[in-house]
Amino acid sequence: MKSIYKILAVLVIISTAGCKKELHKTPIGIITEGIPPTHESVLYSVTSSYQLLSSTLNIIGNWGWDDGTVLRNDFIMQDIASGDMMKKWNPDGDQAWMDQFAEFSFTSSNSGVKGQWSYDYAGIARVNLSISYLTDATLTAGLGIDEATRKSLLGQVYFLRAFYYFDLVNLYGDVPLLTVPLKNFADAYSVAKRETKANVYVQISADLAQANTLIGGGKYSDATEKWRVSKGAVMAMQAKVALYNQQWADVLSTVTAMEALNYYSLNSNYFDNFSVGKEFAENEVIFSYDHQSLTTPRTGNGLCALAGWGFIAPSADFIGAFEPNDPRLGYTVDVAGQNVYKLFGELNSSNKGNDDAPSNKIYIRWADVMLWKAEALNETGNYPAAIAIINSIRARARTTVTVNGTVPPAGTLPDRDVTSVNKDQIKAWLVQERRVELGFESQRFNDLKRWGIAKAFLTGLGKNFQDKNYLYPIPQGEIDKSGGTITQNTGY
Repeated sequence: MKSIYKILAVLVIISTAGCKKELHKTPIGIITEGIPPTHESVLYSVTSSYQLLSSTLNIIGNWGWDDGTVLRNDFIMQDIASGDMMKKWNPDGDQAWMDQFAEFSFTSSNSGVKGQWSYDYAGIARVNLSISYLTDATLTAGLGIDEATRKSLLGQVYFLRAFYYFDLVNLYGDVPLLTVPLKNFADAYSVAKRETKANVYVQISADLAQANTLIGGGKYSDATEKWRVSKGAVMAMQAKVALYNQQWADVLSTVTAMEALNYYSLNSNYFDNFSVGKEFAENEVIFSYDHQSLTTPRTGNGLCALAGWGFIAPSADFIGAFEPNDPRLGYTVDVAGQNVYKLFGELNSSNKGNDDAPSNKIYIRWADVMLWKAEALNETGNYPAAIAIINSIRARARTTVTVNGTVPPAGTLPDRDVTSVNKDQIKAWLVQERRVELGFESQRFNDLKRWGIAKAFLTGLGKNFQDKNYLYPIPQGEIDKSGGTITQNTGY
């Protein structure tokens, strides 16, 4: 089915003043014309738009380590950069570009910087193609796609476009804004410039608003394919956008509306969020990529393969952040056995080295959302309610049996003082709770940046974090191919 249309796998820009070989490359995102869409190709265009969120190996390349395209790089640009994760259990020179994120010595030519940009823009190119089909009601009706299906699919791809752009603006700041498929070189030239982060956020919000009106109710938008974007996922992203823009009232109103749906709650056992056996049969996960084994094409979790080569290890500081007897540490990583259970989806090493593992990639879950609400409550002066949410997260953790099946001893993870009216103290509790609750879920670096504490925290760990590192550099290759119409971030 992939031959139905061709979307190249990296960004959309062409060269006006680069080497000759770049001048002859087809602009990324340009669609092959002359092949009319079919019922099958329209449906596949939506499914393929999800693929760039996966940790599956070689979605847009063939072992392209130099391009950072072997798999999606969230774990590098978020977990390693935050000081929570090390590249390997036993440091070596393999893929040294990953170490540069821990050291903040990367340049605009770093593989990870290039790879994440490529993944997000490849996703956007696929989304824009889907939107071009699904906004044509005459076309879809002629292909036998009923109106309810059309609306649901259209809502899903609007969400995905917002999701990809949210990642881009938080990594790179101002970025090129593409909302239609590119059909020729003139189109490519017209988008070879950066749009302001504020305007990209306007587009993100507009896409999410559209998605919210199009996707039907229910915990799952599709009872047979529960991995698809749901109403709850859309609302959660709206709350997250408000959080990152410090729109506290909007965070509170949106999360409160989510609570009224009564779709989500904290699982009684912390590891149920990550267990392969509990996927789509628990209460907390709101949006995840559905990795599966033995599919064609493959959709397994390639991070597990990297673990088999010694990648993905906790830092000493991350381990030390857990309070005594906190069961979440053992469920996140088995230090003695060098197993990252949270990523494996099993409390054993069966998926270690498995390049086709079925463990899902979780992007949004209820504990994360509730901590957003706690943050908004604290910022608006409702201290008791903020502390109550933090304590509910701690209570779930201390009542979860340990990896060994034992009950945590009395006094584990005691409640925070509910009488506190010290905003800074409550914020410190929140910062701590998010780190241990969401460890290795690719949230930490964005948290440190949006709180404005990345420099203080990371230099305290001996990292060479500079003010410029609040944004990653624009990939140098994209600047070169644009002839300089795409500009570089300050300091790079």
